[in-house]
Amino acid sequence: MSRGRIVFVDDEPELCAAAADWLGASGFAVQVFSDPGRALDEIDMAAGDCVVSDMRMPGLSGLELLEQIRKRDTDLPVVLLTGHGDVALAVEAMQAGAYHFLEKPYDADQLVSILDNAVERRRLKQEIERLRRGVDDIEARLIGASPAMAAVRRSVQHLADIDVDVLITGETGTGKEVVARALHDFGRRRSGPFVAINCAAIPETIFESEMFGHERGAFTGAQSARQGKIAHASGGTVFLDEIESMPLSLQAKVLRVIQERIVEPVGSNRQIPVDVRFIAATKVDLKTESDAGRFRPDLYFRLATIDLPLPPLRDRPEDIGLLHTIFARRAADRYGLAFRELPADRLIDLVRQDWPGNVRELKSHAERTIIGMEAATSRPTIPGKLPDILAAYEARVIAATLEAVGGATAEAAERLGVPRRTLNEKIAKYGLRAAPAPGETSLG
Repeated sequence: MSRGRIVFVDDEPELCAAAADWLGASGFAVQVFSDPGRALDEIDMAAGDCVVSDMRMPGLSGLELLEQIRKRDTDLPVVLLTGHGDVALAVEAMQAGAYHFLEKPYDADQLVSILDNAVERRRLKQEIERLRRGVDDIEARLIGASPAMAAVRRSVQHLADIDVDVLITGETGTGKEVVARALHDFGRRRSGPFVAINCAAIPETIFESEMFGHERGAFTGAQSARQGKIAHASGGTVFLDEIESMPLSLQAKVLRVIQERIVEPVGSNRQIPVDVRFIAATKVDLKTESDAGRFRPDLYFRLATIDLPLPPLRDRPEDIGLLHTIFARRAADRYGLAFRELPADRLIDLVRQDWPGNVRELKSHAERTIIGMEAATSRPTIPGKLPDILAAYEARVIAATLEAVGGATAEAAERLGVPRRTLNEKIAKYGLRAAPAPGETSLG
């Protein structure tokens, strides 16, 4: 994927050519137009990430181009380049919906910073809109751009249509049931039931009855026959969550069902065939539990034919910002509240924090943020060696300074007392993308 797909519009062909060369060398895919009317006819709104246009052009001004673009796609960012002293025009452009404006001659680094922010926001909005539309694909279910989540999605896609039992392993809050449902919904059993059973929530005294069913009069209170959860799931999937909590005395009976695909209701000699797929989940190491005698080895080996591990949130930090934003937007929609994006330094804090509750905890944090009940004190951050701690502190200071000056790197460098080139190198090193502001001039 390119750094972003940019449309550059300027009535001076030599400036278009220079911009194409420079932005292309910076990693952007660039399409240039010296005729704004032609640009309006040929811009692919769906494919573009940002439009950069001169303000004063013959035939069609940058402001008019902005108005036409917004009629077609209100989310496509438009950055306008204004001449010296065109402050009134710039203000009018911002009021009309421009993403940003730069005074010519503009600063190259600042334009790149603006484009990075515009592309990131455009793609984030597209992803959120896709999720809002309820597009039922694997990326909408298992969200994340990290290599770890890409590997999980590949595994789910590969296993969904293979009718093999699966053991999902992962810490609390990593999304084990979400993955189990994806295995069911994207596989051949999608039209059958998905029956989730929390093994820790069913009392041992009624476990057999709940799982296998019972006949009338099988025990006191059994006034009628009842189908068990496993038989109810026939044609679909049984999800055994927290299977490590299943009492040892019952594990042999569950193993028999898994091996033979039959259930025998309590109080009956009938054996009922069941056509189900078993997916189990655990937050502990079942091999260790098995070695310690707390879990049946034969059941463990039967379940562990396919072991699908899920990454903890700390191993996929690049997904934290996207997940937090999506959860916050959903909460804002659900509660009828305003959505507010977190500033760069707050996002860095989120990435550096330890999340023992993983995605579930991050979701709760996002909802509290929208409601306005976020804890005033910071959570403990992930411990590290001194260089890592110093680097994290440096990144936070730079991010906060950029936020304070609206992304103007020259002013930020002056405040921090470092050369501007050094600051740009550190911005790239830490992956900082602060929202820029106009005012720096050197190139154009």
